[in-house]
Amino acid sequence: MISQFEFDKETILDIAKKMAIAARTAPKGRGRDTLDIMIATRNDIDKIASRMDKIFEEQNVAFFQRDANNLRNCEAVLFIGTSIDTLGLSYCGFCGLETCQNKNNHPEVPCTFNNIDLGIAIGSAVSVAADHRIDNRVLFSAGKAILELKLMNDSNKVIFGIGLSVSSKNIFFDRK
Repeated sequence: MISQFEFDKETILDIAKKMAIAARTAPKGRGRDTLDIMIATRNDIDKIASRMDKIFEEQNVAFFQRDANNLRNCEAVLFIGTSIDTLGLSYCGFCGLETCQNKNNHPEVPCTFNNIDLGIAIGSAVSVAADHRIDNRVLFSAGKAILELKLMNDSNKVIFGIGLSVSSKNIFFDRK
């Protein structure tokens, strides 16, 4: 007999990989893929949660500490990041600047299409988690911590984490 607790970790990691595939194959503006996708497991999760605690201490943003505590109860965290490079359009302005050429003069301004693509990819990924009844939460805070730790490609300027957990009660529910 195999206890559920013996295969939970393996199952969560398998689902995280399927989520990564769903994110990769999600529709993208002009078909250009600017996504970077990684999965963190126990050692990396502890490092990321510690950085989130440090951000809480330095910036006094309480949800970083709350989210760090949630992360410590996750078996895996899927991270999806994107660069903020333009699509090279001559007519758009969604970023607030008239053209992509104008946006290029402001390299820290995100291209709206990259962020939209990131959001669609996150939606595709969490739908896979939901299909498999894996509790999950999209976490800006985890993405910010991994960005500061430089654990993903330097071209990533926007990163979100998706914490994954299996328990009798959703660890992401009734958070304070």
